[in-house]
Amino acid sequence: MQIGPHRIEPKVILAPMAGVTDKPFRLLCKRLGAGLAVSEMTTSDPRFWTTAKSLHRMDHVGEPDPVSVQIAGTVPAVMADAARFNVDHGAQLIDINMGCPAKKVCNAWAGSALMREPDLVARIVEAVVNAVDVPVTLKIRTGWDADHRNAPEIARIAEDAGIQALAIHGRTRDQQYNGIAEYDTIAAIKAMLRIPVIANGDIDSPEKARLVLDATGCDAVMIGRAAQGRPWILGRIAHYLATGESLPEPSLQDIRDILLGHLEHLHAFYGEVSGVRIARKHLGWYAKDRPENAAFRAVVNRAQTADEQLRLTRDYFDTLVAGISPELAAA
Repeated sequence: MQIGPHRIEPKVILAPMAGVTDKPFRLLCKRLGAGLAVSEMTTSDPRFWTTAKSLHRMDHVGEPDPVSVQIAGTVPAVMADAARFNVDHGAQLIDINMGCPAKKVCNAWAGSALMREPDLVARIVEAVVNAVDVPVTLKIRTGWDADHRNAPEIARIAEDAGIQALAIHGRTRDQQYNGIAEYDTIAAIKAMLRIPVIANGDIDSPEKARLVLDATGCDAVMIGRAAQGRPWILGRIAHYLATGESLPEPSLQDIRDILLGHLEHLHAFYGEVSGVRIARKHLGWYAKDRPENAAFRAVVNRAQTADEQLRLTRDYFDTLVAGISPELAAA
């Protein structure tokens, strides 16, 4: 898939997720097989650009090309300024958020709430496209609610305004993450556009990725929640799409090493206190759907320092590798 001068290969993209796709996670997912990893949402409001949170979100030093930064807001001129600012700070792709369903975002008429205002969508997209000399992409949902599925209209507006790739989450805003993704809607939009279209929603295995690409005709898949705690899924999907071969799930030793490396990067990136705190949700995601989930979390959530968090995690996995039961390990 080509977005402007950038070849996206493999055609497996990490979705932008607030509080998740920070720099340590993006680098990990790219190393494990993502063709592109989009940053977590950054505000277009310049009053917050110097906060610690924004400075971390705008740190792209050492990040493999292409660097894709998602911006959110409602005022065309402000969004244009935000796009220029992020390009000046390393962004090689600008992604506009019109897909976030979070209440605090939609209450400010940003994210997926913008889909209720097609004229405003056109003004925002035109302002951002004209503001920067890098490709601009857009992420949307299928509509605001079941009675207002206007994604085809928004998609046409976006293409006409110069958007160079479109990602579609196959749900309306009011569905949040419930129900089943509407791949037929995504397929219809793909059929009417010339630009690349990326399918998003409920893709949680290599086989599902193949099914979605075949059903929609899309140019790539975007993986969101399925990568939380399973960043290796991106590489497994990429390998399956390229070869038709299913790679095995990583071993406990592999998961231990991936997780320890992720923790070390979080500690270094955020500092010890914040790094330990932020790492806890990732530890929880790594353990979800595993039989030792409760025991693992009971052990590692005791950690108050980086060294302790790393030691408890390493020791816990080592006991599992040795064949000791989770209950005994926790004890």
